[in-house]
Amino acid sequence: MATFQTLPGFREFYPEDFARRNHIFRLWRQTAGVFGFSEYDAPVLEPLELYKAKSGDEIEAQLFSFTDKGGRDVALRPEMTPTVCRLVGAKASSLKRPIKWFSIAEFYRYERMQKGRGRCFFQFNADIFAEPGPEAEIELIALLTQCLCAFGLTDQDFYVRLSDRNLWFYYLEALGLDELRIRAMLGAVDKFEKMGDDAFKSYAEQFGEPGDELKAKVLAFLRVKSLSAIEETVASLGGEKISARLADWRKLLAGLAAMGLERFVEVDLGVVRGLAYYTGFVFEAFDRKGELRALAGGGRYDDLVQKIGGPALPAVGFAIGDMTFALLLEQRGLMPALVQVPDVYCVIGGEKERAAAFADIHALRAAGFRVDYPLREMAFGKQFKAAAECGAKIALIYGGDELAKGTVKIRDLSDRSEREVPSVDVIAAVRDIFTG
Repeated sequence: MATFQTLPGFREFYPEDFARRNHIFRLWRQTAGVFGFSEYDAPVLEPLELYKAKSGDEIEAQLFSFTDKGGRDVALRPEMTPTVCRLVGAKASSLKRPIKWFSIAEFYRYERMQKGRGRCFFQFNADIFAEPGPEAEIELIALLTQCLCAFGLTDQDFYVRLSDRNLWFYYLEALGLDELRIRAMLGAVDKFEKMGDDAFKSYAEQFGEPGDELKAKVLAFLRVKSLSAIEETVASLGGEKISARLADWRKLLAGLAAMGLERFVEVDLGVVRGLAYYTGFVFEAFDRKGELRALAGGGRYDDLVQKIGGPALPAVGFAIGDMTFALLLEQRGLMPALVQVPDVYCVIGGEKERAAAFADIHALRAAGFRVDYPLREMAFGKQFKAAAECGAKIALIYGGDELAKGTVKIRDLSDRSEREVPSVDVIAAVRDIFTG
């Protein structure tokens, strides 16, 4: 007989894995809530056209896409940004601004599997719409930082690399490159950290070798690591655009410093992000040890809502992937042992006792207590063993003697001490034990 296995790159979540996943999602939701973000959801299947020319060639090549039974070209969502732009664009005129939304959802990409990367994964996505200034980046980088710190991580565990595609455009424009060459050069910059000089091959194939002088100036800008170095490098370029952009940089860094986040953020123009729709500040979070791929990434995408058919609406957002993040928590010993155990275990005699116990079991569950009991009749010895092994705090004992007296026996499973309470007082007695 054939045995069926999970498809390569896909995951199943057994109860212990699911508990860890829920732990991560719960803290992400709590953090987004205190920042005033509202949660949304959206279809997992979208029109293929939504991703073509919107997300870039890399993601388009990774799509799980097909023609559905209605003859429509569709794709499983590989990311949330085009979708949230579609949703916000459809109701932009009626939404209170700034629009601060978040989601936790599953995504699909057909790509090479490696540590921290599969073909299906979850992401926490947070976005702010209708705020054109760096105030939105301050809020989102603060949220990103707190989404990681909520688990016990510190600035010794991760940092955020901050860069600027607008500044790159202005710089490369000043070096004489047109828009097509600038975009190709940014693609090389994006891959340089991983590929070295080979990152320039794609540019060379399209436009010829960049030349030693151009390449040297690009690499010099790529290695800029401070605001003062940015100011020094672009001082000779002059112009209102450069001056305004440096003012945005100062406001952004000052805001983060005022929040006490300066120690988490590093200027790093080597980050440009590969997706085609980014238009301004971009940022990525990495573990300090450099053992894992990026924990999170995001940036500004002011043109995308309009490209998808909505109004012109500035936007900025980021995403945290669950797989790499969970690996970091495991490495740092910050993933708790999430054992799901009952609060109460009921030890039950025969059929008469079972009828009495069932009323209490249902009432306790309705009151919010986790209660377990043997589904079938079982010898008392086996039930007491099950009660001791299940991790419950107390056992409620429904025997013939107790039923005759109108009582229930409560056993503390930590020290095996016992006491009897009237049957009508069982719910109150259990509540006192767990709240006292």
